Amino acid sequence: MAATARIADGPALRPDDSAPTPKVSQKVTARGPWRTGLLLASPAIAVLALLFIAPLFMLVYNSFRTQAGDPTLQNYTRFLGDSFYRDVLWHTLWIGALTTLGCLVVGYPFAVYLRGRSPRARNYLSLVLLSPLLISMVTRAYGWLVLLGPKGPIADGFHAVGLDAPKMLYNDTAVVVGMVHVMLAYMVLPLMGSLDRIDPALTPAAKGLGASGWTCFWRITVPLSLPGMLAGSLIVFSLTVSSFVTPAILGGPRVKLMPYFVYTEATSNLNWPYAAAIGFVLIVVTTILTAVYARLLRGRGGKEVFA
Repeated sequence: MAATARIADGPALRPDDSAPTPKVSQKVTARGPWRTGLLLASPAIAVLALLFIAPLFMLVYNSFRTQAGDPTLQNYTRFLGDSFYRDVLWHTLWIGALTTLGCLVVGYPFAVYLRGRSPRARNYLSLVLLSPLLISMVTRAYGWLVLLGPKGPIADGFHAVGLDAPKMLYNDTAVVVGMVHVMLAYMVLPLMGSLDRIDPALTPAAKGLGASGWTCFWRITVPLSLPGMLAGSLIVFSLTVSSFVTPAILGGPRVKLMPYFVYTEATSNLNWPYAAAIGFVLIVVTTILTAVYARLLRGRGGKEVFA
């Protein structure tokens, strides 16, 4: 009884004192998800290595070779030393910049409009937005040939009011219009993501403090949607400067961009090393501009785009 009394009078046993808790190694818990993730990602990594990394390596390798297979820098000295190809490069970047600007001007109001619509309306409008991507590139480009042609409906509209229709085909305008039609979805979707993240209570709060609707738009909506704006611009620009079908059809013989000369050198002239050099120059320039965009994103609060 005395022993029992001493046990009863002593300090109560806590649940965590009753038995030692085994310690799980942090290395084991950390390695498990890492290995599982690597295993799940291995098919995608293999496909990426097979379809992207290996062809890119062969592109770079062949660009430093002659047609006979000897090492050389002649392909790059020829490109950089020829003012014609330098002008083509700048023209390609110019078309990419105009297309990006056009997508931003058209896509931003559309994204803002979608933000305030019901889920059902957003679904229908998103389907309309994505519909150009469901059509063949050739079919889509030839549709614009009909619309912009001298006997198309746009020209008929000018003639109906007694005006001469401007030349809208086989020039930079036709290429930019066709590319904006194709690339608009790549601008709107990132913008919608950024706009949806904006707290809807910010605008009413600002209006309650006396701000006008225009002030709320420029001081709240635009700055907070900047990550989506820059991400969409990056995607549109990168895809535009590497496009071939739409510029070739709508630009005709007057508008020749970098991808056209890659195609010509590889198929007509059978000069694969020089075609590889032209393509690699375009990749390097696009990568540099991508790095500039990424730096701008980090500096303007765009880290969330890559999160």
